[in-house]
Amino acid sequence: MRIALDATYSVDPHPSGIAVYSWQLLRGLAALYPQDEFLHYYRPKQWRKRQWIKLPNVRSRLLQWPFPIIGPHLFHALNQRVDWRPARAVISTFHDLFVISAEYSTREFRARFIEQAKRAAANSDLIIAVSQFTADQVHDLLKVPTPRIRVVPHGVHQLSLDLPLQREKLVLFVGALQVRKNIVRLVEAFEAVDCPDWKLILAGAPGGYGGAEILERIKRSRKRNQIELTGYVQPEELEKLYSRASIFAFPSLDEGFGIPVLEAMAHGVPVLASNRPALAEIAADAVILVDPLDTDALAESLRELMQSSDLRDQLRNKGIMRARQFTWSRTVHETYAIYKELES
Repeated sequence: MRIALDATYSVDPHPSGIAVYSWQLLRGLAALYPQDEFLHYYRPKQWRKRQWIKLPNVRSRLLQWPFPIIGPHLFHALNQRVDWRPARAVISTFHDLFVISAEYSTREFRARFIEQAKRAAANSDLIIAVSQFTADQVHDLLKVPTPRIRVVPHGVHQLSLDLPLQREKLVLFVGALQVRKNIVRLVEAFEAVDCPDWKLILAGAPGGYGGAEILERIKRSRKRNQIELTGYVQPEELEKLYSRASIFAFPSLDEGFGIPVLEAMAHGVPVLASNRPALAEIAADAVILVDPLDTDALAESLRELMQSSDLRDQLRNKGIMRARQFTWSRTVHETYAIYKELES
């Protein structure tokens, strides 16, 4: 097959969920299916930033109208954007629809997002959703028939069993500092726990929606000297944080999947997460799930994890086993199987 993919989102200098997914898929498909040709298309603004995948079956192309159709069997949009039908068969990946379902962005961004999502759904023969929760939202909010939707979860790098057992008294959060991530309630819960020897590390870029208000609240915290703001951290530094942390806290109000939870479990970090559907789906019984709107419940769960090494050990073992079910090779193979559905 000749397969075209929108590689635009792989060039993010600060890669997070969608960029990580894009890169893993672009590289994994080409490596695992050398008999096929993969055309990596980049939109004009990202063309000069593209990253070369040095494999003989990969070519780079410019994605712009009119799309130079040169015979690809299908086109895969990796982030729910299909402005026109650039091939006879089209697949798009939907990561989340929280911009439609809740107020986590500006009115202008929400309007653009809704239009883009509707157009992508209409122009796609099949849609890949990264969780069953996202698949249900695509069906409910965009009225896409269920037979056109496939669920293929994200993956995580599988680590060796030789993980650090002696960890620091650190509660780690990873993600952009924005309203949707529920940072203020996490800070309030941390303040409510008597933990003078524990530290809260917030690892993420501060420029998200509502970020200024979050930073102001942290500045006023009575435990400000126990809270560390790292800004965006590169993958190498993030690995070090996961290896140091004793607890991972992720009380997000809305997620389409939740890669940081999967990463924490793979690193053997006990997880406290919100009970929102996508996170509960991915984590199953391997984490403590709480109502993210209940600050007291967050605080009580933090206190319990801080005080009980036995509980942390139990969750550590469960998390490692659960994370092993999510590999990037699985993501690649299941995605390719969907390509084969549309090959004829």
